[in-house]
Amino acid sequence: MPLPATTHVAIVGAGPTGLALALTLAGAGIDFVLLDRQAEGANTSRAAVVHARTLEVLDELDPATGAELVRRGTTVTRFRIRDGARPLAAVRFDGLPTAHPYALMVPQDQTEAVLLERLRALGGDVHRPYEVTAVTQDETGVTLTTATGETLRAAYAVGADGMHSTVREAAGIGFTGSPYEESFVLADVTMDWTPGPREVSLTFGAAGLTVVAPLPGGRYRLVATVDDAPAEPDLPFVQALLDARAPGQATVTGVVWSSRFRVHHRVADRYRAGRLLLVGDAAHVHSPAGGQGMNTGIQDGHALGRALAAGTSEALDAYEARRRPVALRVVALTDRMTRIATTRNPALRAVRNTLLPVLARVPALNRRLATELAELNYR
Repeated sequence: MPLPATTHVAIVGAGPTGLALALTLAGAGIDFVLLDRQAEGANTSRAAVVHARTLEVLDELDPATGAELVRRGTTVTRFRIRDGARPLAAVRFDGLPTAHPYALMVPQDQTEAVLLERLRALGGDVHRPYEVTAVTQDETGVTLTTATGETLRAAYAVGADGMHSTVREAAGIGFTGSPYEESFVLADVTMDWTPGPREVSLTFGAAGLTVVAPLPGGRYRLVATVDDAPAEPDLPFVQALLDARAPGQATVTGVVWSSRFRVHHRVADRYRAGRLLLVGDAAHVHSPAGGQGMNTGIQDGHALGRALAAGTSEALDAYEARRRPVALRVVALTDRMTRIATTRNPALRAVRNTLLPVLARVPALNRRLATELAELNYR
């Protein structure tokens, strides 16, 4: 698709966050251009959980979109926490005050496909492949320049372009935080898994955190902290990892897709610099514990779309005032979960394993954690 010369809002990055922003603008009748440097959307699963608050946001955008996403996914009503094979606690979602009292397990490529389908139904689309290499702003607007020398003039530019955001760098906004020492293994596998497909399992251990979650089609998602993982973990590696951390519970029969990545916990110092704005991973990155990242990003996109539709500088300032504290809270929660799960201090592990079962049996505390993970506190 050729780039137009001008638009009101230029969105850089067409992942779930950028798509949610585009959908919100399309619904409000605001002109936008959504650009992405990839020739096509990624077809790997990546983020795989959609929480209740995100489904509520999708219902606001279009009830049929949320319904289609639920149809493509698998619902689970509890996260089970273990130390090895020993159950410690269960966090339950089925009593939450929402139309979606569950966590929806659905691969990210399916989430993007559903959002894109709705965007096209509204007359929008993604301009590909356009890599934005320069962004400059002045008193009347923003000029974006692509790697091929084309330019786009907009009233506002939004960085939905991930951790290494070109828009954030152009805005001169700091990205405060640091990386975790461990690497993370991400894999989609087929296997015989003793806990079964009705729950997400978070397993603590001296070697690190291991998460196993069901996916549609009989697959499972594995996320694990590993000191030094191979770039593409294979079946023997995954089997050995599960044998060590969940002995006797898993027989892996295939690895559909796998990756290794390193995780940072960072939050942008600001979400706005004049006519440049940030959403999603361009504004915050954190541990995958709890599956918060994509959800927070989609909610950012919806909130910013509504602020842009309001058409005032005060509304844009209110976007930052509302959403940046959410990111700080999510980063703090996921960092705390990761450090509790991965501690190698025997005394701290003993205290953790003693207290968790007691605390989890207190209904108010269980509900509080479930509400936080479902992001219902961020309405």
